[in-house]
Amino acid sequence: MVKCNFCEQELPTGGGKVYAKKDGSTYYFCSNKCEKNMIMLKRKPVKTKWTNAHNKLKKTMLAAKEHEKQKKEEKK
Repeated sequence: MVKCNFCEQELPTGGGKVYAKKDGSTYYFCSNKCEKNMIMLKRKPVKTKWTNAHNKLKKTMLAAKEHEKQKKEEKK
């Protein structure tokens, strides 16, 4: 299965869009929304709140903060 290059959703076979750049690199998109955000608006998936990349980053940051809190409590 191919994943969308912006939001990381799995694309069904025969679904989505393929965008090919002049340098030969290809991008797969599940919707126009993802295509516009990445190509036209040049947004980063990590900074866009509705993407899986943002949610993964948010979870790791929350886990790191909790880990730091636990270390501080252990020192006291």
